[in-house]
Amino acid sequence: MKKKEIPEVSTLTFLKNAGSIVKNPLPFHRENFKKHGDIFRLNIGPKKSVIFCRDADFAQYVLQKNQKNYIKSEIQTKDLKKYVGSGLLTANGKHWQKQRKLIQPAFHKKHIANLLDTILEAIRVEYTKIELNTSLDVFSIFNDLAFQTVVKSLFSSAASQEQINRLQFVTEANQKMLVKELRQPYKSVWFRISGELKRHLKLSEESRQILKQIVKERQANPKRYDDLLDMLLDARYDDGQPMDEEQLIDEILILFVAGHETTSNSLSFTMQLLAQHPEIQEKVFTEVKEASANSKGLMEFLQQCSYTQNVVLESMRLYPPAYFMDRVNLEEDEFKGFKFDKNSNLLFSFYEIHRSEKHWENPLSFNPDRFASEKNPEAYFPFGAGPRKCIGSNFAMYEMILAVSEMISNFKILPKKKEIEILPLITLKPKNAFVEFQKRA
Repeated sequence: MKKKEIPEVSTLTFLKNAGSIVKNPLPFHRENFKKHGDIFRLNIGPKKSVIFCRDADFAQYVLQKNQKNYIKSEIQTKDLKKYVGSGLLTANGKHWQKQRKLIQPAFHKKHIANLLDTILEAIRVEYTKIELNTSLDVFSIFNDLAFQTVVKSLFSSAASQEQINRLQFVTEANQKMLVKELRQPYKSVWFRISGELKRHLKLSEESRQILKQIVKERQANPKRYDDLLDMLLDARYDDGQPMDEEQLIDEILILFVAGHETTSNSLSFTMQLLAQHPEIQEKVFTEVKEASANSKGLMEFLQQCSYTQNVVLESMRLYPPAYFMDRVNLEEDEFKGFKFDKNSNLLFSFYEIHRSEKHWENPLSFNPDRFASEKNPEAYFPFGAGPRKCIGSNFAMYEMILAVSEMISNFKILPKKKEIEILPLITLKPKNAFVEFQKRA
């Protein structure tokens, strides 16, 4: 195949658009994809560039077919790592393989099934706080719900509300700091000398101390809870040894970051979409009512909620919480005539792939039925793909289906604004997600 040159966007263009990129980089990305095609190079400084991609085939090639040649970039292995340690999300190579093998059994469906009652209880507690017949930002509800769900699934009742609140504050504060570092690299020296970076690293250490206290109390307690913490404490490497304390804390911090953020975002977008589509709400209500009457347990209930599942899948297509994925190639590679030098920084836009007319019919419409008839796994990446696909994908789907079904069986959701606004940070967050809840008769 004839070699093709990767179109380039200059450093000057990047700097001229820096202000708008800090607020929301997606319009800048879309403009350049429209102008240059599915692959372009953004020069962000002297000998420093990022290759942006919205080619679904190339994403599958990198994440699955030739995944051994591609590792995570410094965004996660260095920038995020300094806040949450070296766990599944931030590790590469043999260390990642070792941790994945160790932790994978804890997220097997049969183990997650044992947590379903805990998840549902956490959801119901949060829903009692909903104010009726008034305009509410639904993100605040689901942000608390998702964090409480992770905490209860991890620790049962071991963590106090004060500890939970502090862990939530640190998690969110450090994410905002990381976004500033990534989008304003020219301020890196200022972040250090001003003490701002040091303050956030100190917050990370505070969260580690909270978690160590919770773990020590569990280890001293003879009672078994069969929650995720028990499973992590039980896990053994091939040599029969458990994780040391620091590695255990790293993995727990990763679960907080990855386990609550994406779920709260996705549920917030889903509720706004349902508010705008009352006919889809009613289809969910009918399915949930029938499933409740005909199922003998929560796992059977979930299996009968296929349309509700499709609603969640379609919501994550339009608004993927993990809206981009980064990789670096260890060796030179080539794909569709494009040459990628060794150590190229690649960034895949799942947001663009999920909205591409090449892969989806009427891509901007909210149509859950497409997942009953228009299966397209090659162009769908809500949890990534390949060996590094999100380890908690089953947990997240069960939680979201339960959250949606419980919401729609108890409330009608009305829209309070026409458009859905987004706030792209490390994950794709909702902005001004106002809806109204009415109690079902």
